[in-house]
Parts: sequence; C-alpha cells; structure tokens
Amino acid sequence: MDKIELIECIREINKTAKPEFLARFREEELNAYLEHLMELDLEEAAASS
Repeated sequence: MDKIELIECIREINKTAKPEFLARFREEELNAYLEHLMELDLEEAAASS
C-alpha cells in the first residue's frame, strides 16, 4: 500500500485520526500503526463475542 492508502485504512478504523497528522509519518510507521489497530480491532471483536 502507498501512504495515501495506509492513511485511508487507518481512518476507517480510527475515525478521529486527522489525515494531516498521519501524513507526517513515514509509510513504515503508518503500516506499523495500521497493524496495531487491526490487532486491537480483532481483540475487541473477540472479546465482544
């Protein structure tokens, strides 16, 4: 994914994240953050089942 796609994916999970703020980070950092958010999202889904 490129930087714009990463930011869009992050914003789908974290709706409060501002694109201007996320744009300050490198693709590697955004990818790591997205992975973290996806893990939390999975944990939350498992806990609510």
